[in-house]
Amino acid sequence: MQTIWFILVAVMLAGYVLLDGFDLGAGAIHLIAARLDGERRAVLASIGPVWDGNEVWLLAAGGTLYFAFPPLYAAGFSGFYLALMIVLWLLMLRGMSIELRGHVDSPLWRSFWDGTFSVSSILLAVFYGAALGNVVRGVPLNKDGYFFLPLWTNLQPGPNPGIIDWYTVLTGVAALLVLTVHGALWVMLRTNGEPEMRSRRIAMTLYPAVWGIVIAITAASFAVQPRLWQSFSARPWECAFPFLAVAGLAGIRVALSRRAQLAAFLCSCLFIAGLLLSAAFGLYPTLLPAVTGSGMSLTIGNSSAPAYGLGVGFLWWIPAFLLAAGYTAFIYRHFRGKISSGTH
Repeated sequence: MQTIWFILVAVMLAGYVLLDGFDLGAGAIHLIAARLDGERRAVLASIGPVWDGNEVWLLAAGGTLYFAFPPLYAAGFSGFYLALMIVLWLLMLRGMSIELRGHVDSPLWRSFWDGTFSVSSILLAVFYGAALGNVVRGVPLNKDGYFFLPLWTNLQPGPNPGIIDWYTVLTGVAALLVLTVHGALWVMLRTNGEPEMRSRRIAMTLYPAVWGIVIAITAASFAVQPRLWQSFSARPWECAFPFLAVAGLAGIRVALSRRAQLAAFLCSCLFIAGLLLSAAFGLYPTLLPAVTGSGMSLTIGNSSAPAYGLGVGFLWWIPAFLLAAGYTAFIYRHFRGKISSGTH
C-alpha cells in the first residue's frame, strides 16, 4: 500500500506539472508570442478557462502527500518555508495579473499586468525546477526528520547546501526551457495568426537547447545523487521512463516538421512525464534523500501513515480522483478549438 501511494503522489504531481506547466510556459512567452493587445488577449483566453483548475491539482497533490506521508509533508514545508512563501506570492501575482488585466482600459495598466504575468510565470518555472533539484540532490535532515535550508551558501552541493547551488540553478533553467517549449506548443495549438506562428518559432528555436540541458541535467543528477545509479541498476525496468522522455522529445521535432500541432503537444506531455517519473522512481523507495547520511533519509517505510488509514483512504481517493479527472476532461473538451483575437 505504501508503494501504491508513492505512485499516486508521483502521478498527481506529474499531472499538475503537465497541466499547469503549459500555462506557465504561455506566460513565459506572453510578451514575445503576442505583441498587440488582441493577440495577448487571445493567449490569455487560451488558458483562461483552465488555468485555475490546473492549479487545483497542486492542492490535490499536496493533500495526497499530507495524507499518505505526513512526516515528509511536515519536513518539506518547514525546511522549504522561504521558497514556499516566494512561490505563494508568485502564484498570487500571476492569478491577479490574469484577472485584473482587463479591469481598467489603460495601456499602462495592461502593460503592467502583462509584465507581471510573464515575470511571475518565468520565476515559478525556475523555482519549481530548483525544488525538484533540491529533492534529487538531498537536504540536511537531522535525526528528528527536519531540516533548514538558507537561500544559498557556497553554491555547492554537499553537507551544508542552500536552496540555490549550481545544480539547482541548472534544474531551474532546465524547467524554464522545458515548460517554455511546452507552453509554446499549447499556444500554437490554441491560437491563430501571428501568436501561432511566433509560438512555433519559439518552440523550434528552443528545441536544441532542451536537448542540451536534458543531457547536462542527466549527467549532473547522476554525479550529485549516486542513489540514481543504484536504483536503475537494481531495477532495470525503470529505464522505461527515460526512454519515454527521449521518445517524447524526439516526437516533438517530428510532429513540428509535419505541422501536427496536437501530436507535438502530446509528445511534450510524454517527455515531461518521462522526466518526472524517472526522477521519482530513480529515488524510490526514498522520498527525500539526506545529505547527512542515508540513515536520515525519509522513505516510504518511515514516513507513511498507518496501513489501515492508507487502505481506507485509497477507497475514498478513487471516486474523488475520478470526479476531478472527469470534470477536467469535460472542461478541456468544452473549450477545445482555436482562439483568435476576435473570438473572446
